[in-house]
Amino acid sequence: MLTRRRFLLALGGAGAVGCVLGWRPPSEARREGRALGTTVSMTAFHPDPGQAERALDAAFAELEHVEAVMSLYRPGSQLCRLNRDGVLLDPDPALFQVLACAQAFSLATEGAFDVTVQPLWEAYAAAKREGRITSATEIEAARARVGWRGLRISPERTSLEPGMAVTLNGIAQGFAADRAIAALRAHGVEDALVDTGEEGAFGRPRKVGIQHPRVPGAFVDAVRLEGRCLATSGDYETSFSPDRAQNHIFDPRTGSSPQHFSSVSVLAPSGMLADALSTALFVLGPDKASALLAANDAEALFVGKDGSVKATGGFPHADA
Repeated sequence: MLTRRRFLLALGGAGAVGCVLGWRPPSEARREGRALGTTVSMTAFHPDPGQAERALDAAFAELEHVEAVMSLYRPGSQLCRLNRDGVLLDPDPALFQVLACAQAFSLATEGAFDVTVQPLWEAYAAAKREGRITSATEIEAARARVGWRGLRISPERTSLEPGMAVTLNGIAQGFAADRAIAALRAHGVEDALVDTGEEGAFGRPRKVGIQHPRVPGAFVDAVRLEGRCLATSGDYETSFSPDRAQNHIFDPRTGSSPQHFSSVSVLAPSGMLADALSTALFVLGPDKASALLAANDAEALFVGKDGSVKATGGFPHADA
């Protein structure tokens, strides 16, 4: 038990060390903004408040760069140019890196993960704007323009087959978290929490809640983040049918949304890896999850359509 006397002694001891070593307690710098279609936030701790703010400046500059290159909503972004023109010369190295990772995941998952599903999104979104459900004919027409092998990438040239389009919504937020974390570390920050839609932390362990897919504002579980990143894919974020059966996560092989899960949360060594895995596992279903997670040093928590909650053996529950 820490009595008042022991508490004061502890403070005195800490102060003495500080006087000898020039130690200062880290100050907290927090910032929020918008990027990649979501609210983002970062908290950085550093003994020098000015250095913490400069680190946040650099981290948010990384987010702006990712958005400028990979946004679907900025007509001048490289991704929009690729979708519009079907070809992009001298792609930004960040775009090439993300597309290369995406293609590797497509190969590893036999096409379950596929960034060329944008035509399906467009078909479903158009029907929703008209207040109706997407027809089978529309789904099949869009699905015919989906296929990761029709995306060809190199550091000098990236191209798409006619009628195809790319979305990076299943991987870019995780990549953005990685870039922000790298910028904070490069500016001397050793303790931080980053949320770009996918979450990452380094320094002290942190408890992070996982959104309940059916109860807004509630958590289905909580996880300990210790130098790893957390990503969640869920059917609740954007739905195209009242029952969420059709949502923004598509199985490129069928053109429809998978029906195994309400959400999949993945903890992995990097944000980009966690982001891609959560999407891939949502599509693949439970049978192939174990091998893919083991191959990528990752853990996961699955919420089924029936409300069941299952986690892998090593998933670090916050109350464990």
